[in-house]
Amino acid sequence: MAPAHSEFAQYCCELLASTGACTAKRMFGGWGISTDGLTIAIIADLGSGEKLWLKASDDNRPQWESAGCERFTYASTKDGETVSRGMNYYSAPEDAMDSAHAMAPWARLALQAALSAKAAKPVRSAKPRKAEAKPKSLKPGKSKPP
Repeated sequence: MAPAHSEFAQYCCELLASTGACTAKRMFGGWGISTDGLTIAIIADLGSGEKLWLKASDDNRPQWESAGCERFTYASTKDGETVSRGMNYYSAPEDAMDSAHAMAPWARLALQAALSAKAAKPVRSAKPRKAEAKPKSLKPGKSKPP
């Protein structure tokens, strides 16, 4: 399990600061990094040490791939067989890990992907309220109370 405080998570928040104030929270044995309530990155160890993974979308996936970034994939089991699954996160480019300035364009792509994902989610409508109790009808011959 990830420690309650991670210097690497704090450093990643500093790298992503161009998107706004970032918060790192423990999540699934790693870290989730968010700004304004939107998850823009995760930190996970898939076997080769902690790595920063930035949110991607179908629209900006080619940019991540052309930069040589690795897609976040993991193995799970389905019907007794191991299956490879992926998430819309890509590893940060190595040179972007050196400074917030170098990370800024990638951080913006991650923020755009998070905003797109939020906009694509259906808006949950409020549960219909129970019908207000109807006043009991008066029996014939009885007058209304004062």
